[in-house]
Amino acid sequence: MIDRIFKAYDVRATYPSPLNEEAAWKVGHATGLFLQRDRSDLPADKKAKLEDTVVVGRDMRPSSPELAGALIEGLRSTGMNVIDVGLIDTSFIYFAINHLDAVGGIQTTASHNPVQYNGFKISGPKAKPIGAASGLDDIKRIASNLRVGQTGLKGKLEQRDLWADYRRHVLSFLDLKRRLRVAVDASNGMAGKMVPAVFDGVADLEILPLLFDYNAGFAHDPNPLVEANLAMLKELMGRTRPDLGVCFDGDADRCIFLDENCRSIGCDLITALLARDFLAQEKNRGATIVYDLRSSHVVADEVKAAGGVPRRERVGHAFIKKTLAETQGVFGGELSGHFYFRDNFYADSGAIAFARLLSVLSASDKPLSAHIAPLERYARSGELNFQIEDKDAKIRDLAEKYKRARIDYLDGITIEVPEEGFWFNVRKSNTEPMLRLNLEARDPITLNAKLSDLKKLLGEPVQGH
Repeated sequence: MIDRIFKAYDVRATYPSPLNEEAAWKVGHATGLFLQRDRSDLPADKKAKLEDTVVVGRDMRPSSPELAGALIEGLRSTGMNVIDVGLIDTSFIYFAINHLDAVGGIQTTASHNPVQYNGFKISGPKAKPIGAASGLDDIKRIASNLRVGQTGLKGKLEQRDLWADYRRHVLSFLDLKRRLRVAVDASNGMAGKMVPAVFDGVADLEILPLLFDYNAGFAHDPNPLVEANLAMLKELMGRTRPDLGVCFDGDADRCIFLDENCRSIGCDLITALLARDFLAQEKNRGATIVYDLRSSHVVADEVKAAGGVPRRERVGHAFIKKTLAETQGVFGGELSGHFYFRDNFYADSGAIAFARLLSVLSASDKPLSAHIAPLERYARSGELNFQIEDKDAKIRDLAEKYKRARIDYLDGITIEVPEEGFWFNVRKSNTEPMLRLNLEARDPITLNAKLSDLKKLLGEPVQGH
């Protein structure tokens, strides 16, 4: 059971099998023991500032109350105190850990997965992500050897409402210069609670809500990266003609933006746009901007042009967040729709990304499409997936074929041929016999030619991935 529910970055599986209340208790107990042990290495002065308290929240899935309840009992059985912050978006948990100076936090959620899934996103002190390489494997090992039962320990449990504090924090990133109308698709997820709680009553902001009922199941899959899931939002925008649209995923930590013409915008282009905005602020001059290596070269171009330092990083929030903190970078973005902020404890936030894009858009009379158009200067393949059994051998073949190119292995293989005007990255899927290709070129003709070359080696892309 335990082997089947632990993934690279979180705990996630279908409910009630293999993820059930017994497994949730074990995850809670194992996380409590891990956080206590992890804390034991802290210097005495830092230890004093961190209470023996873990923050727990949950999303709106029907299984979340029972799973969160069992998780809490597992945590308390280690002597850990628990503050239950209730129904929240995932970014809220990162805020709560830092606001309360807790030793860690756990959000009960399966993010963008269908309703039968659930799971846990686990964070340590200062909301640092706990993934396979940073403690999740230890928690899994502890959980594998547990039996549910009385331990003689029982930490305190307290419910706390932090929405007013969270609203104040998010709105500190919002600076509207003119009136905006925004269509918001909450995907029947936690944005249905977060958006009204944070943005209702803001002067000069009119929100046109879609799928804000978070007790109704999903009218479409809560994954805004799939273009088909944006159909209902596009229909609403076509009728109401707002300034822009935004679609949040199930736990509302990611979002996809649509311009006034109902066109979805790549998250790397949003990263480039927001990077310039942050670097224009006096306090951020020359700061580092972190981005995932699948992103368009336009991100690095824009960061350099604005006087900042571009920093490529591996895909995944654990890597982006760590590098952002180490470089004291001001902002980071991923192609997946996660956006990270120095002034948000180096954590990601869908709500803050929304607030900052509104601020940028309101600062001029230009529509969003006019902000994006200058950034669309390269031809791009989008992410294409190829079914490959021996992934390592295929990556070696690519390295041999392009051995005269610039090559690095930061995440998969990245090959750049500037004199021919193209570059690409190929990464291995963690879970499937798949290689994922992102190719970019100076023009569509070069793009098509290089894609044809790569298909000779990789085959035809698999649809629906």
